Amino acid sequence: MTRTAVHATLTEEIARAVEDLPGVAFLKPGLTGLLRSALPRSDRSTAAISSAGVRVSRSSGAEGWCVEISLVALRHMRGVDVARAARRAVEERVAALFPAETMPAQVSVTVTGLV
Repeated sequence: MTRTAVHATLTEEIARAVEDLPGVAFLKPGLTGLLRSALPRSDRSTAAISSAGVRVSRSSGAEGWCVEISLVALRHMRGVDVARAARRAVEERVAALFPAETMPAQVSVTVTGLV
């Protein structure tokens, strides 16, 4: 599996794990996601849809992945609890996908709004 394929798969897995959490309304799309949303459904790629609100990178010298999540939470939930749950879910998912790494992910979660 190529590095790009691993990156895309990891991004999709993380997006799915966060979207399924109680209190998460949706992952906040970036500018690219907003522009792509104007395209007909058949023209959109799966990776582009599921990567909204998830940025995954890996430094050449650093161990593990650096994951940034931007999400919108439900108003009736405390934002800090939703952010903590999202962080835990991402850490567990990455650890499951990369069990040999001692520190598989450094995760930051930003709650950008409430609905």
